[in-house]
Amino acid sequence: MSAAHDPALPELELLRSYRDEDELLERYLRKAAQGKAKLEILEAGCGQRWLLDLTGIEHTLTGVDLDEAALSYRKTVSKDLDEAIVGDLRDLQLGAGGFDVIYNSFVLEHIENAERVLENFSRWLRPGGLILLKIPDRNTVFGFLTNLTPFWFHVLYHRVVLGRKDAGKPGFGPYPTHYDRIVSRQGIREFCERNRFAIREERGLGTYVVESRPRARLIRLVTIAVSALSLGRLPWKHNNLTYVLEKGC
Repeated sequence: MSAAHDPALPELELLRSYRDEDELLERYLRKAAQGKAKLEILEAGCGQRWLLDLTGIEHTLTGVDLDEAALSYRKTVSKDLDEAIVGDLRDLQLGAGGFDVIYNSFVLEHIENAERVLENFSRWLRPGGLILLKIPDRNTVFGFLTNLTPFWFHVLYHRVVLGRKDAGKPGFGPYPTHYDRIVSRQGIREFCERNRFAIREERGLGTYVVESRPRARLIRLVTIAVSALSLGRLPWKHNNLTYVLEKGC
């Protein structure tokens, strides 16, 4: 994995909190719903729960996930999907132009040949449709360390550091990572240029920066140190990226 930070990239605007991130995406959902009787939404990699506020938006929510345990929980406990599909986003056949919005949150980093998934998104979206995308940035300190360490360490980190006791069990993350080139600022920009998508929003979020708990402060110190050792080639102020991508007409 090339860890080099591209100096040609514009300065990344950082979100101040998780709530700011959600509110940004919710604004675009409400804008997309204007003038439509019903908003057709695909949650691609739906997991156990939906996180955004859809109050007042007439919609149909279709969820796709490869993890049958997570999807079963979603169907029997959350009960917020109009349709649930078990399938691989690389091979799934959903037809062309069926959705107004595709929401994809922290999924691409777990998929080998992730660009194929984005190409499917392009096909499944209507002209002017939106991809609401959250990914880690592989070309940061956090992305570099995640790609460098084995999967068992990721599970241990989630259980011990993040306090997620069910981490690694069926239906619960983390999942093995691949971190294809497209899982980065450079990769997303190249995809958009090739596939006629406009980047309406590109924001960064440093989860360990916005939190004030002792473990977050410790992680922040470690990432700063690793960034310094990389001579600044690995950014530390963000680990995640949030995008709103609009399909060309």
